Amino acid sequence: MTQATVVLALVVVTALAFDFTNGFHDTANAMATSIATKALRPKTAVALSGVLNLIGAFLSVEVALTVTNAVVKIQNSDGTPRESLTSDGGTALLLIILAGLVGGIIWNLLTWLFGLPSSSSHALFGGLVGATIAGLGWAGVNWNGNGSKLDGVVGKVLLPAVISPVIAGVVAALGTWFIYKLSVGIAQRFTDQGFRWGQIGSASLVSLAHGTNDAQKTMGVITLALFATGDWTDTHNIPFWVKVSCAVAIALGTYLGGWRIIRTLGKGLTDIAPAQGMAAQSGAAAVILASSHLGFALSTTHVATGSVLGSGVGRAAKVRWWVAGRMIGAWLVTLPAAGLIGALMWWIGHAVGGLAGAVAVFLLLIAASGGMWLRSRQAPVDHDNVNDDWDAPAEPAGTANRVPATAVS
Repeated sequence: MTQATVVLALVVVTALAFDFTNGFHDTANAMATSIATKALRPKTAVALSGVLNLIGAFLSVEVALTVTNAVVKIQNSDGTPRESLTSDGGTALLLIILAGLVGGIIWNLLTWLFGLPSSSSHALFGGLVGATIAGLGWAGVNWNGNGSKLDGVVGKVLLPAVISPVIAGVVAALGTWFIYKLSVGIAQRFTDQGFRWGQIGSASLVSLAHGTNDAQKTMGVITLALFATGDWTDTHNIPFWVKVSCAVAIALGTYLGGWRIIRTLGKGLTDIAPAQGMAAQSGAAAVILASSHLGFALSTTHVATGSVLGSGVGRAAKVRWWVAGRMIGAWLVTLPAAGLIGALMWWIGHAVGGLAGAVAVFLLLIAASGGMWLRSRQAPVDHDNVNDDWDAPAEPAGTANRVPATAVS
């Protein structure tokens, strides 16, 4: 067994670990509002979401191909592989991928610990970009792809990050306003029951869309690693075993349930009514599915959060902008923070060198993950207390309720 083969195995395991964290980190995107309005029981919600994530992962490969081709410049202008990335059996590129994945996982776990629905996608891309810059320089990042502003990291990642939550928020706000206008004069007990059933359908659609978009990102990373070692050469397709393993990993993570983030998104931003929840989920699903079809690797977290905020505005409900500000702050620093971690991991792996360097990075990931999990056990949030009232201390003037201790510690 060659050194590159062992490093490849570490990369695949780490990529599936990222996929798992992506699942539990982003369960809130689909199910937080349904859990908050009691349209679904918490355990039922995460089980349904897990199954639909599994199915959704097989519906498309456009986003996976974006990840494979849009971050690291793996080819020369004539389409041939870059010799500097393949001359050592692919170990150089594998270390970049491994370091980037570790950057994404550590940031995912850190934001989960604090109950912040930040973007798993941007954590992944930030980690990969940071590790690529550290290993290959700024020119090693595929910023504009073939020169088009709608290609590469700029077009496929950064622009959707800015535009998608705004579009989702507007769609959800208009949908919520329209729903409440239509249901004027109908007894609330009838509308609430009907919209709860509608929420189940819209939440299911978001889960399906999440699998279609987010599971594919890990598929693209593993395919990139296989490309590095020469075990795969087709940049227009994804190996079937990669599809299956990534689909199962994200489904298992979803079933575990990221309860800390579900609580923040479902209870912290605004008090969600069933009609409002259905509008938010429907808007999020529409934006995610359209973006998946176009190959945009957007953040489902940004879309879901934008939809929840938009639905609160559309209903003229109280929005806790203090909580929203914390989330937006996490969004702004996700890419650079994950990038710094990815760059640091690459530097450590490169300094140690060879297989030992890759193993050192992997062990650092285990240590950091274990530490954050132990910290989370000091104030656990699970399916039993995820729907507790949003009890918050006194807030500063001009702000709404702060995040409760159970959600941020």
